Amino acid sequence: MQIHTLVTMANRIGQFFESYSDRDEALAEISNHIHKFWDPRMRRELLSQMDAGATVDLLPIVVDAIAAHRSVLAV
Repeated sequence: MQIHTLVTMANRIGQFFESYSDRDEALAEISNHIHKFWDPRMRRELLSQMDAGATVDLLPIVVDAIAAHRSVLAV
């Protein structure tokens, strides 16, 4: 899957959870959603791109969620 598609999907998830009043809960829910519903290959590709510094197009809340809960997404 192309990284552009993954970024678009991750940003849509982030937009949904951005409305949560508790930011920590929103970050956890974003990472939980990606972990539950994304294939491990998709998660690995997103993490790989982030490691390469390709976070420009990701919403800040998505970047924060992935950084805060990376261990959940890496499995």
